[in-house]
Amino acid sequence: MYGSTAIVIVVIIIVVLGIKLFYTAPTCFDGKMNGNEQGPDCGGACEKLCPSAFLLPIVNWTRFERIAPHLYNMAAYIVNPNIDGGAFRVPYHVQLYDGRGVLITEYDGTVTLPPHRNILAFEGAVDIQERVPAKALFEFTGAPNWIKTNDSLTSLFVVDKQYFEDENGSSLIVTLKNTSVDMIGKTSVYAVLYDKDSNALGFSKTIIDGINAGATAVAPFTWPINRQGAVISIEVLPVAE
Repeated sequence: MYGSTAIVIVVIIIVVLGIKLFYTAPTCFDGKMNGNEQGPDCGGACEKLCPSAFLLPIVNWTRFERIAPHLYNMAAYIVNPNIDGGAFRVPYHVQLYDGRGVLITEYDGTVTLPPHRNILAFEGAVDIQERVPAKALFEFTGAPNWIKTNDSLTSLFVVDKQYFEDENGSSLIVTLKNTSVDMIGKTSVYAVLYDKDSNALGFSKTIIDGINAGATAVAPFTWPINRQGAVISIEVLPVAE
């Protein structure tokens, strides 16, 4: 009996040592589908979502707006339909053409897609020299790496929008309120101006350093353009940095 017990103990020690030496616990970074993953390093307990678990982002429109001689603001309006899936630094490419279809300029950028939020891929003051643009094209140049994440701005609300026009241009003052008990950090705020037919007339971006718990903050926008009363509605898109 003592001999049998000793053998069992030795076997247990060997098994334990073997596990420690040769067993590698499943991780989300080993390039394999293991544990409760739904694909290699995605799904289950992994932060990264599998391709079958998300919907593709939708690009509703791409626009440009002249803000000064040779200078144009550029924007693409992107919809992320995923409720709990976000993607960081998704690469894109923009091309601007004249009326004859000749390329004027092009540039690359990245955009973060917060869960279930609309956002602008915005580029301000693009210099096109003496050329006159007629068409803008936007395309993603890399697939988003979707991860499980929550919308961090559910407690942030737009409480006031004041739009003004005069002979020098136009301006917009947006007031946002943080209704949570925690401070909201650095936030990008995008504004889109629409006419009566829901066409985007103008757009811009400003950054708020932070909003204390229960406090309000003002996001100012200015354009050197008078739109002659054509602005009928305004959409504000705050996005956490």
